[in-house]
Amino acid sequence: RFISVCGSPAKAQNAVALLVWLDQGTISAIHHVPAMAPDAVAIVAEEANAVLVCLRHQEPALPPIPLISALCMQGGVHIEPGFFAFHQDLVVRGVAHFLDGASKFVFDDRLHALLRRSETGLIVNPSELMGPYTSQPVAVLEDCGSMFITFSKGNALHHEEIFEYFRQKWGDCVVRVLMEKTKGGHRPMYGRIIFKTEVIVKLVLNGERLVKISIGQREVWLRKYVPRPTNA
Repeated sequence: RFISVCGSPAKAQNAVALLVWLDQGTISAIHHVPAMAPDAVAIVAEEANAVLVCLRHQEPALPPIPLISALCMQGGVHIEPGFFAFHQDLVVRGVAHFLDGASKFVFDDRLHALLRRSETGLIVNPSELMGPYTSQPVAVLEDCGSMFITFSKGNALHHEEIFEYFRQKWGDCVVRVLMEKTKGGHRPMYGRIIFKTEVIVKLVLNGERLVKISIGQREVWLRKYVPRPTNA
């Protein structure tokens, strides 16, 4: 249902992950979604994605989230947009933890098909479903967890500024930042950010191919890093 209104699997998964992260203590926002009308589901998805988009900016100015707030109020907790901005590092870590762990099963259509076949008796105790669950993230190649960053002419950043920007906002999520090697005192025009997990890349982009943010009042463009093919 979220994919149908978000138009992108990445946006749908991120929206669900945010609601799952909110599902703590007495809050059970996501449990109300299945009974909602399509228009209401669309509003919840729009609000969740608006939160995630704002979190990548230097000074998040979150829009109103009346429906998500109402869902949380049913658990006796009052949540305002400022909550996400103030706790953005906790939000990102929590959402990333779900996306890096249980979501790999929740969003796996093949496993769901296997589960349905098991429930109808077509197969008995498939090993993939019977195995123990581990929440330990699987190591990924650096290329998978990297973003390509480009600067406007004359507005290049130092790698320390990029590293610190994400560290202050989203915690210890960056491995290192690589910059274009230049000569003659020229400033670099591009660089590469290597994150500890591919999930951070997905959260920064949130279903988009290219996004623009400001770091220290200077605009930069970010997209997923795609390594050049090597000659055999």
